[in-house]
Amino acid sequence: MWEYTDKLKDHFFNPRNVGEVENPDGVGEVGSLACGDALKLTFKLDKDGKIADAKFKTFGCASAIGTSSVLTEMIKGLTLDEAVKLTNKDIADYLGGLPEQKMHCSVMGREALEAAIENCRGGGREKHELEGTVVCTCFGVTDQEIERVVIENDLTTVEEVTNYCKAGGGCGGCQGEIERIIEKIQGDKVTEVPVSAPRRPGKMTNIQKIQLIQQTINEQIRPALRAHGGNIELIDVEGDKVIVAFRGMCAQCKLTEFTMKDVVEAKLKEFVSEELFVEEDKESAQEPHNHRE
Repeated sequence: MWEYTDKLKDHFFNPRNVGEVENPDGVGEVGSLACGDALKLTFKLDKDGKIADAKFKTFGCASAIGTSSVLTEMIKGLTLDEAVKLTNKDIADYLGGLPEQKMHCSVMGREALEAAIENCRGGGREKHELEGTVVCTCFGVTDQEIERVVIENDLTTVEEVTNYCKAGGGCGGCQGEIERIIEKIQGDKVTEVPVSAPRRPGKMTNIQKIQLIQQTINEQIRPALRAHGGNIELIDVEGDKVIVAFRGMCAQCKLTEFTMKDVVEAKLKEFVSEELFVEEDKESAQEPHNHRE
């Protein structure tokens, strides 16, 4: 269970400024429903060029709703030059802090604000485009976006980068490039921590194997999927074949096959047995029922 501040819980249970501003001067849309988080921010300027009204629509967790709500309150009364200086850290600090795993919500808020300001300054014609080269193809995060969160938040590990912008949280194939970006920026601040290979158990009974598979799903796989609005359920184990069903946003994601092989199967091979392989029960994925914890 995430530890949320009272202010964040207030903005989650009682969100301010939900909806869309009529005839907005600025519109910013970021994120993706397929990946679990999306935000649309609209605002209207007064005759003095200050933000008079701002509203939001978001799809996401409590942190996404809370940060979006508080962002609309923070920018009211600001000029565009003042508003564009807001950082994700300003948003998180205003809420009294966010869980590390939810800092990407504050980054999404900052990105939506910048996109809306860009749209406004372009006379409503400009659409926000990614700057730089895409590093994380799972979530569409560029090298410039990674560099920015590293610099603004003094990040030194791949895990921290994932918490702040989701990069590296999918298949994991971009983690080496993320490490190189961190090292380029942080230099001596980065310390290498030796990682020992996980110890897989020896010969197991079928019950022991199933229990370890379930434990690995609960501890190593499910938290990563939940962070992006998804979930997974163990359906059955037939010999070395592990049958699973994806839930939530994972059930609708186009990268499900990628996730199944490069995340789920990889973790089960790492922590249980090299012989395991994973198949998706797509029929079960269509039927709502409770997952096993």
